Amino acid sequence: MTYHHILVPVDGSKISFSAVQHAAKIAQAFNSQLTLISLIAEDPFTGADFYYSSAIMKEYFIEAEANAKKALTEALSLATALGAHAETEIIRGAVSAEGIIETAHKLNADLIVMGSHGRKGFQKFLLGSFAQDVLGSSELPVLIIKA
Repeated sequence: MTYHHILVPVDGSKISFSAVQHAAKIAQAFNSQLTLISLIAEDPFTGADFYYSSAIMKEYFIEAEANAKKALTEALSLATALGAHAETEIIRGAVSAEGIIETAHKLNADLIVMGSHGRKGFQKFLLGSFAQDVLGSSELPVLIIKA
């Protein structure tokens, strides 16, 4: 099986950069397109029971955009160093498994590669498993890179 378009969500963590490295090697081997994405919540306070000022939102968006650009720049450097051609994109919307899956479909990706921190037990119960949600919801193949 060959992969034509590989999608990698990047959040700036070591494990997401590890996923980029694995995906870049696969993309290089199959001459695949590699797209690195970073998700930014449109409104992180949706459902909050308090009011916030537009200054708070402005600061959030400035910082979130800067963090996403920084993470994608580093991820792009990793992919390029491994010989893979990659593009980057910031996705605004829901920071969720659905956001990743919708982006994969929009871009016609045929493989999602993502990192997992490998949380177990109570930590997994409290924090959930983002990678597990993508794996369980996607019809596309998902390669999970563990910490």
